[in-house]
Amino acid sequence: MSDSLFPEMDSPQDAAAASGGGSKGPAGAASGPKGSSPLADRMRPRSLEEVAGQQHLLEEGKVLRRLIEEDQVSSMILWGPPGVGKTTLARLVARHSRSHFVSLSAVLSGVKDIKQVVEQSRRMAAAGRPTVLFIDELHRFNKAQQDALLPHVESGALTLIGATTENPSFEVIAPLLSRSRVFVLHPLEEEDILSLLRRALEDRERGLGDWELDLEDGVLERIAAFADGDARQALNSLEVASRLARASASEGQTARLTAKVLSEALQSRHLRYDKAGEEHYNIISALHKSMRNSDIGASLYWLSRMLEAGEDPRYILRRMIRFASEDVGLADPDALGRAVDALRAYDFVGLPEGKLFLAQTAVYLARAPKSNAVYKAYGKVEKDVRQTRSEPVPLHLRNAPTKLMKDLGYGKGYRYAHDEGRPVEEMNCLPDKLKDRRYWEED
Repeated sequence: MSDSLFPEMDSPQDAAAASGGGSKGPAGAASGPKGSSPLADRMRPRSLEEVAGQQHLLEEGKVLRRLIEEDQVSSMILWGPPGVGKTTLARLVARHSRSHFVSLSAVLSGVKDIKQVVEQSRRMAAAGRPTVLFIDELHRFNKAQQDALLPHVESGALTLIGATTENPSFEVIAPLLSRSRVFVLHPLEEEDILSLLRRALEDRERGLGDWELDLEDGVLERIAAFADGDARQALNSLEVASRLARASASEGQTARLTAKVLSEALQSRHLRYDKAGEEHYNIISALHKSMRNSDIGASLYWLSRMLEAGEDPRYILRRMIRFASEDVGLADPDALGRAVDALRAYDFVGLPEGKLFLAQTAVYLARAPKSNAVYKAYGKVEKDVRQTRSEPVPLHLRNAPTKLMKDLGYGKGYRYAHDEGRPVEEMNCLPDKLKDRRYWEED
């Protein structure tokens, strides 16, 4: 088995070294400002006390903390956005556990690698050591690869720790999900990130303490806000900005980290958004419900979140066209035409000017009076069409172009509403077995 694919942590001491616990001094290859590994990796927490955030899981008495400290970890899935501590927690499990610990990346591994881990786990079990298998980016395993894990997790041959940024409900097969406990990790608060940044600036062993940087007021707060809850991004930004500050400082001068240097380092912000993942559906849902609630500000905010993250404007416009019928409906019949016109205007002009067409339409739809009467009526009809037999058309509603059809009663008893100058309410236009159904309700 390739060591590059399977970095094994056979003891708490090995795990400590792998998580940054080895002390090589400021000039060591794996630590200090001159180390080859990124600052975010060097500053990875070595203990539960160093972990920032996730107090809903890790404060004293919480279940995940107890499981780790008591070496009672069972199969689990750690679900959360990037840079919130999923891999760190897995390494801390290795640090506290007497189990044989194996790490895989779903990007690089397949069924063959899983089989090798299982074979190895059998040998370790014979020696009295259970095996914990950590799989990073578990969602990248396809169904066949996840199926290969299932019998070994079910039998207890392997304790699985899976890390994923995607919703396990959609990305993990149901049998594997039912045998694992899901722990949800949250984006870090800005105060948590500020604490990490200050620690990195002070730490002379693993951080940037030896550089003794001078910081302009507000710089760390800007990095923390820019990071959007991602500790890795925050530390990477600090490292890049610090190197730029040192490069621009004159010889013998203290490097000063200013807003100008930081702007050069940060460039553009990466918004947390996945056009094919859960965040895509969460935000379009927020836009739809904000417009439904006539909240103009929130509608514009969620619209901008999608557009600035690179969402296809046509997708948003298609949802607006649906909204114009589903939620505005006949309360403002013009809304549907306005939404369709916005799509035509966008196709004619494109970006970036086309963003205004979407913004105008979002405001119009949010301000418009609301009615879902058409939506509810069609839903009732659709249910009956799906769940009842295909009822015959009443004879009086049928055309009778031939003598035979007239003889059979086609069209007999039909009353022409135009001639009568009113709807003929006593003439039933539904199938006989559905004649008492009420589908339409006025608002």
